Amino acid sequence: MIESIEYWLHTHFSPAWAGFLGWVLVGAVYLGIFAILGLVLVYVERKVAAFFQLRLGPMRVGPWGTTQTIADAIKLLLKEPVTPDKADRFLYNLAPFFVVTATLMALALTPFGKHLQAFDIDIGLFFLLAVSSVGVVGILLAGWASDNKYSLIGAMRSGAQIVSYELSVGLSLVTMLLLTESLQLSEIIESQQAGWWIFRGHVPAFVAFVLFVIAGTAETNRGPFDLPEAESELTAGFHTEYSGLKFAFFFLAEFVNMFMIAVVASTVFLGGWMPFHLGDWAAFNAVMDFIPGPLWFLGKVVFIMFLMMWFKWTFPRLRIDQLLTLEWKYLLPLNLANLVLMAFVVLMKWHL
Repeated sequence: MIESIEYWLHTHFSPAWAGFLGWVLVGAVYLGIFAILGLVLVYVERKVAAFFQLRLGPMRVGPWGTTQTIADAIKLLLKEPVTPDKADRFLYNLAPFFVVTATLMALALTPFGKHLQAFDIDIGLFFLLAVSSVGVVGILLAGWASDNKYSLIGAMRSGAQIVSYELSVGLSLVTMLLLTESLQLSEIIESQQAGWWIFRGHVPAFVAFVLFVIAGTAETNRGPFDLPEAESELTAGFHTEYSGLKFAFFFLAEFVNMFMIAVVASTVFLGGWMPFHLGDWAAFNAVMDFIPGPLWFLGKVVFIMFLMMWFKWTFPRLRIDQLLTLEWKYLLPLNLANLVLMAFVVLMKWHL
């Protein structure tokens, strides 16, 4: 289908216009994915939260409450956008676009399947880490420009949290780079043809996976690390003064960021769209190959997102001192020790 669209564009337009329209179509598709992901994940999280709390969740709007998030989206779109009198209007309006742009740039690298990726560059993993750091700029701008003490406290918490936990996210990925020997996401997936790295990398790979999921959950400001939005203390944190579409941008970006953490984890540790194989079991492996790659990819992503939701609805919110202690006294030293251990595994060639 992609080839037919590309052929149609090149037969009806000049090469320059065909390339431009192709990128416009890709951008429109990813904007649609961004919106749909947000709506679906909000509904799924409500149902998962209800499951853990022994209740039903949304049930009234649509079958089993499936259109509840659509009703919420319509409500947000129709709400009047209110700007505080003393807010810095330019920065106040700019902040949500920083958050959304950073998320969309990361989403463009998502390898949904073989050759099913909009943007595959040789520094893909490094690019994802760099782009994920841009989102905190929008959060800091939102907190400062709102002229609200609760928003400012939430933004400062978020800045400290993201900067701290990015160290653990980065180190856990560097640990796996010793195995993959590449930053390109497609090559990282191809390197797992003989088996997913979480199994072939032995104990250090599993430890890196656990540390990455914990640090990634913290970096997306999700519970039990949701101190920047702590409702019991800060009303709604850095987006207290936002309403309507601007609030929706922050809300959707949080869920899409959770999706991106799951994408990176499934790509680096679980083989991305690569099927699960067991040694020389030809019949079993043939059945696994029968399942399309995009289904494998989405299944792994859903599993990791479920783990992140499980964390949120199981553990109580940490205090800010506990949150920073967890990173600097526990996760960071563990990551450094695990990196050395993985270097030893690679040196001994136990992963081959």
